[in-house]
Amino acid sequence: MLKSISKLIAICLLISLSATSYAQVDVEDISGGLNALRVAVPFTTIAPDSRAGAMGDVGVATQPDANSQHWNSAKFPFVDKKWGVAFSYTPWLRNLVNDINLTYLTGYYKVDQFQTISGSLRYFAMGEITFTDNLGNSVTTFNPNELALDFAYSRKFSNYISGALAFRYIRSDLTGGYSGQTQTDAKAGSAFAADIAMYYQHPIMLSGRNGEMAFGLNISNIGSKVSYNNDPNKDFIPQNLRLGGRLTTEFDQYNSISFSIDANKLLVPTPPVYNDENEIVKGLNPNVSIVQGIIQSFYDAPAGIKEELQEIFISSGVEYWYAKQFAIRAGYFYEHQNKGNRKYFTLGAGLKYNIFNIDFAYLIPTGGFNSPMANTVRFSLSFDFEPVRRNRKE
Repeated sequence: MLKSISKLIAICLLISLSATSYAQVDVEDISGGLNALRVAVPFTTIAPDSRAGAMGDVGVATQPDANSQHWNSAKFPFVDKKWGVAFSYTPWLRNLVNDINLTYLTGYYKVDQFQTISGSLRYFAMGEITFTDNLGNSVTTFNPNELALDFAYSRKFSNYISGALAFRYIRSDLTGGYSGQTQTDAKAGSAFAADIAMYYQHPIMLSGRNGEMAFGLNISNIGSKVSYNNDPNKDFIPQNLRLGGRLTTEFDQYNSISFSIDANKLLVPTPPVYNDENEIVKGLNPNVSIVQGIIQSFYDAPAGIKEELQEIFISSGVEYWYAKQFAIRAGYFYEHQNKGNRKYFTLGAGLKYNIFNIDFAYLIPTGGFNSPMANTVRFSLSFDFEPVRRNRKE
C-alpha cells in the first residue's frame, strides 16, 4: 500500500504541471504567491547526462561533447572527433520509489569539417502502476512511459560560430488508454517540436595564459501542444529559451578550468488569476496559439515584471581537468520558490582514456525541505572515434 502511495506521489510530481485547466488563485494572492508554470512532458527538460548534471545542469556553452544534442546541437561542429556515441542512466526520485528512471542514448557524425548530423533517444520509465475501481479492487496494471526521438543538423559558418536545427517527436503514455470510471477517452499524448541553436567560441589570452570564451543560445521544444484526452484545451510542451556563456583558462599543459553559466526561461503562458466565477482578473488567457504563447510569456505574469524575472532559473558550474584525462566538477541550480523551488548543489567526476569516457554526478538539494530529488545519481559512458583530419595548406 505504501509503495502504491509513493508511486502515485511520484507520478503526480511528474505530471502535475500538465493539468488541462489552470487552478484558481485567490485575488488577494496576486503577487508573491506560488504560481508555477504548467507544461506537459516535463521529462524533456531533465538533464540527461552526468557531465552537465555534475555542473548544476549547465550546458549551452560548455565545451562540446557527445551529449551536446540536449543542450545545444550547434556545438557538434567544434568536436575534434569524427563520430561518437554516449549512453546515460539516471535513477529518478529514489527517495520515493525505486523503479523510475531516465535512459538517454545519443550520437553524432561529422560529415566534413563544417557539417555534422546527430540524434538522440530519451526514454522515461515510470515503473508499474495498478489501476483500481471505486471499491479498491485491482483492475489492471500498466507501465507509464514517455520518449523523445530527435535528429539535428549543425553547420560551422566560420572558425568561431555555428548553428543548428533539430526536430523532435515526443510521445507520452501515462495510462495505457485506461479511463477508469470517467467518461473521458484517455489516450497517449504526442507532439512534434524543433530546436534552433547557435554557438560561438573564440581563443583568448587571460593573464598571459591560453584560454577560450564561448556563448550559446538554444530555443528548444518549439512545437505542438499535447492532450491526453479529447479536451480541445491542450497543454503546452516545455518550450525553453536557454542562453549562456563559458570562460576557460589553461594554467599549464596539464591543468585547465572552466566556468559556465546558463539562464533559462520557459516560453509558455503564466497561469492567470481567476475569481470565483472563473473569470480572469489578473494576467492573460493561457489558452492561446503556440506563437502567441511564446510572445506573451515575456509579459503575461499576473504580478508583472517582478514575477517574470522569477521565471528565469539559473544553472552554474565549474569543471577542472588534469592532463585532459581526469575531471572534477561542481555546480549549483537555482529556481525561485514561487516557480518550483528547485535548488541544489551538484558534484561529479569524469575519467577519459583514449576513446573512452566515464562520468558520474550526484545531486544535493538545498530547498529547505525533504526533496524527492535527494540522492539523485547519474552515470554516463561515451566513446569518441577518429580525430578529424584538417586540410593543411602547403
